Amino acid sequence: MAQITEEQVERVRDIVASIPVGTVSTYGDVAAAAGLSSARIVGWIMRTDSADLPWHRVIAVSGRPTPHLRSKQLENLRAEGVPVLDGRVDMKAARVDLGGV
Repeated sequence: MAQITEEQVERVRDIVASIPVGTVSTYGDVAAAAGLSSARIVGWIMRTDSADLPWHRVIAVSGRPTPHLRSKQLENLRAEGVPVLDGRVDMKAARVDLGGV
């Protein structure tokens, strides 16, 4: 993986913090909004520096929750009113456009 700068980490943190309650974004959407080349970079940043962020609002484009955090992530999303069907987020209803971030 390419070297990740503190500026990139802070940009991702700011974007994730801006995702409104009751909506979700994808790792790829966050990467694009942050000007990063890969959604994997966002995943790495989220794994290492997201305890104080609404981490549960960042999800795979498929709408499937993070496997090892599945129960907690879905619980948090449902509590915010995010539509979940058969263990998957309804991305058409819940995905927020980060284009203006």
